[in-house]
Amino acid sequence: MKHTSIAFVLLALLLSCGDGITENTMTVTGQVKGLKKGVLYLQHIPDSTLAVVDSIQIDGDGHFSLSAELESPEIFYLYLNKKDNNAINDRITFFGEPGTITINTVWNTFDKNADIKGSETHEKLEEYQKMMSRFNRKQLEIMQQALNKELNLSTAELDSLQQLGDKNDKRSYAFALTYALNNKESHIAPYIAVHGVPDANPKYLDSILSVLPPEIADSKYGRALAAILKKNNSD
Repeated sequence: MKHTSIAFVLLALLLSCGDGITENTMTVTGQVKGLKKGVLYLQHIPDSTLAVVDSIQIDGDGHFSLSAELESPEIFYLYLNKKDNNAINDRITFFGEPGTITINTVWNTFDKNADIKGSETHEKLEEYQKMMSRFNRKQLEIMQQALNKELNLSTAELDSLQQLGDKNDKRSYAFALTYALNNKESHIAPYIAVHGVPDANPKYLDSILSVLPPEIADSKYGRALAAILKKNNSD
């Protein structure tokens, strides 16, 4: 009986190794409701070029499963080639990480109301983007008001709008930096520094890098942040 038990354990280990699943595997599953035909691509940008890591042909059923091996959590894209000669609403952006991520959406509004679950880093990304969109809307309102010739604004009024815009811009930077520092245990921190405020004062970027845990500092976005600071110091 003892030998039989050992054999079963070894067989289970072999089967688990054979399916290609590791602790660094990301599996993306879900459904594109209403999709009858098309190709789904799992993409990312390893260096500077968009690359496909997995794909699946959809034919009559919108369910899908894609996977990738990750060096560290990073931004991925779920791209749908609907073959409808329409390049709009065809790419969902999400923060990939090891484990199972579920994405459910609808084919004709593919990227608009996608429900993404299973990635804690993506949840933080959504929270960050929601707040930043408020700053962006405010900035757009200020610009539209300044450019509206029908208002016939005076120089003093235009200067006041300029000051409001500058203040809003500074607040957005302050929020981004604070959000990164408050989430130093997450891969969202170096991502924000690199892709949100790379032109911020180097001392603030350095303050983010200095508090990152070793495994995050050595991740894709952690190394990118270090490279930005190195370039700033050499200029």
